[in-house]
Amino acid sequence: MSHPVDSVVSAVRTYIEQHRAAFLDDLTAWLRIPSVSAQPDHAPDVRRSADWLAVKLAETGFPTVEIWRTPGAPAVFAEWRSADPEAPTVLVYGHHDVQPAAREDGWDSDPFEPVVRENRLYARGAADDKGQVFFHTLGVRAHLAATGRTTPAVNLKLLIEGEEESGSPHFEALVQEHADRLAADAVIVSDTGMWSEDTPTVCTGMRGLTECEIRLYGPDQDIHSGSFGGAVPNPATAAARLVAALHDEHGRVAIPGFYDGVVELTDRERELFAELPFDEQRWLRTAKSYATHGEAGYSTLERIWARPTAEVNGIGGGYQGPGSKTIIPSGAMVKLSFRMVAGQEPEHIEKAVRAWAVEQVPAGIRCEVVFGPATRPCLTPLDHPALQSVANAMGRAFGKPVRYTREGGSGPAAALQEVLGAPVLFLGISVPSDGWHAPNEKVELDLLLKGVETTAYLWGDLAENWRHAP
Repeated sequence: MSHPVDSVVSAVRTYIEQHRAAFLDDLTAWLRIPSVSAQPDHAPDVRRSADWLAVKLAETGFPTVEIWRTPGAPAVFAEWRSADPEAPTVLVYGHHDVQPAAREDGWDSDPFEPVVRENRLYARGAADDKGQVFFHTLGVRAHLAATGRTTPAVNLKLLIEGEEESGSPHFEALVQEHADRLAADAVIVSDTGMWSEDTPTVCTGMRGLTECEIRLYGPDQDIHSGSFGGAVPNPATAAARLVAALHDEHGRVAIPGFYDGVVELTDRERELFAELPFDEQRWLRTAKSYATHGEAGYSTLERIWARPTAEVNGIGGGYQGPGSKTIIPSGAMVKLSFRMVAGQEPEHIEKAVRAWAVEQVPAGIRCEVVFGPATRPCLTPLDHPALQSVANAMGRAFGKPVRYTREGGSGPAAALQEVLGAPVLFLGISVPSDGWHAPNEKVELDLLLKGVETTAYLWGDLAENWRHAP
């Protein structure tokens, strides 16, 4: 009974090995394009990166390949429909822009001249995110070669944006504009990672993010602290009291209504988190910190993956120069960010924060709360059939059980879930040592090819499981 499975695995691995060199040559060529979306001087390079990818996707076999313009950098859309009329539709998300990088930042080689050392490919974008986008091209070809199909087992779509490293300012509008073209039963995000080289994992969700600046205004100008101190309210003192009131003694956010709707961790999820080989002291060294801290009753992993947070990102006001200046400052400010989990809505958090801030400040202090754009959280249940397909395919590629994680950060993929109403799944092979956004970013070549192999199995497994899903 196992022979058909073994033959498919053998065929996939043989195909990947036969095409490995050409695949890496193409990826290397793409990595040479400095598609830095944050730097205006590189805008032509970002456009060139989109053009390059569009050509390669057409060469891969995608019948439909389009470049979608935005007010900023372009995105690339591709579609390859299955011959099976009952096939589910899957949308793969990634991005082709990269972080700024220069040799003088601490790189051992030119960041846009890829180099292989000890079976690792070093270049800006090797892991984040060009490598993880590009493995889908060889993966779908291996899927076809191993199964004898002429079209994928799923209706396969790709949306590769060009502004993720600049905060995706036009992404949600792009998704809304093309919602009918992007409609899918599931979204696969290949802009993520796994626990370690030895522990393959699937991420089940990301936290959302909303952030604000609270501006406090007191006297119409800085005034003498001897003539007026102790007799009028001080906005810098109000800012300090505001920050002090943000959490209670148990590390919980003290804003009324903040936890409304929070989807709590299940016992099974807590068990799965606890099974991961987590070394807290090593994690602290990575964090450059000396003790853990946070909401009582939760482990470190639970705090950063599955609990909402409020953090002070900045606080200021009054005289900041050398020596002293005995004043009551006319203003002060606090910058706050809030990580949200499933069940929380940015609009509710914004309303709660505004009401709380006004309540905290004394009479005579004017409070102004300014919020920026928000990113919603996303979470896929452990028993979702599409998630099980991702775990099955990765387990088949790696030859070992796959564990589950979440992501403490936030990303634009939640906009896809919000607009399209489809579950978001995460498929990535990057590991913490890959150094995203840092000098000497790299990708492990063996893991990159495991990503290729995973996608070669995924489309058939997903089609089969989805067909029998309740």
